[in-house]
Amino acid sequence: MVPYFEFQNAVKLLCGELSLERIAIELELMGASKPLMLSDAVLAKIGTLETVVKAMAAEGVQPAATFTDIPVDSSLAVVDKIAAYYREQGCDSIVAVGGGSVIDTAKGVRLVLSQNKEDILSLSGLDNLVRGKHVPFIVVPTTAGTGSECTGVAVIRNDANGVKMEFLSPYVEPDAAVIDPRMTAGLPPKATATTGMDALVHAIEACTCQQANPLSTAYGTAAIRAIAENVEEATRNGSNKKARFAMALASTMAGISFSNSMVGAVHAIGHALGGVCHVPHAVAMTILLPHVMRYNLSHCGAAYAELLPWLVGVDAAMATPADKRAEAAIDAVVALGRSLNEICGIPLTLKDAGVSTEAFAKVAEVAVNDGALIVNPRAADEAQVIEILNAAF
Repeated sequence: MVPYFEFQNAVKLLCGELSLERIAIELELMGASKPLMLSDAVLAKIGTLETVVKAMAAEGVQPAATFTDIPVDSSLAVVDKIAAYYREQGCDSIVAVGGGSVIDTAKGVRLVLSQNKEDILSLSGLDNLVRGKHVPFIVVPTTAGTGSECTGVAVIRNDANGVKMEFLSPYVEPDAAVIDPRMTAGLPPKATATTGMDALVHAIEACTCQQANPLSTAYGTAAIRAIAENVEEATRNGSNKKARFAMALASTMAGISFSNSMVGAVHAIGHALGGVCHVPHAVAMTILLPHVMRYNLSHCGAAYAELLPWLVGVDAAMATPADKRAEAAIDAVVALGRSLNEICGIPLTLKDAGVSTEAFAKVAEVAVNDGALIVNPRAADEAQVIEILNAAF
């Protein structure tokens, strides 16, 4: 166990049926009445955003303005544009409805506004920010994977160099997060599967990286168990409310876990694949996880072995010889990926994701400069990252 650690979870969680109807009350408690609604064009088109707006309106709150032009891979420029729009429209709070890109964009906007800046790039760095002005901020996640609703990090693309930048500060955390099963009910099978695997990566890395601590591991292992028990059913039968809710809670718990212990090489390489090759984050996580686990095995075998009961159940884990449990944990991750592939056809290799081996050198160059690599159980240079990429190809 690490000799010293810090743990923070300041986000109020509103969980279960009718959670959406609590948003208006939470805004009132924070003295806000003119929220800027943030989402993306797809959620606006299919009615997900409207569901949230109607729930708020039923309790007496209407949006002061709405912005839905947030791309899948959002950028610093989008953050700055929205911050300026917030000020122009006289808003006093933010409600973000969406997946990781929408929520991370909203975090960036909140950061710019709270620090009274015009340009988010001027706020880059680690632990260099004061609390600043309070901008009431509520998030409504529509996927069960990123856990961004409870993390102190925003990952936003810098279009100038193609790098995904991480803005780390406890002050990007929302005031409240709404975990309502209605929000993930329409998530397609492939998105359900890959975002579920994204949450699994968060939990596994949080439990095994160098900054893992007893509290982050408690959240992480609970998330692993919930994912292992529910992701296949949620993918196969999206109308199963119990499985959907379990996955949403697992994603949140995994987010709390990794926000307090960080992630490792899966994310470092995944960020680089997203920035260089535009591989969707959840897809990159799904593909990379078992290969990075094998790379790390020599340095954290005991930690992987301790995860086996959460992945396959206590009886199956106890029936596995102690010296085989770490490898069995990796095998369980591989088996889960293959099962999801059989259910809905998610890609399991970089080749299937459209990545060319010609990009590996650039991906490796970017990955070794990613902050997530710092706490990975095993160090990695560019040549070793390329080995992992080749294994995943």
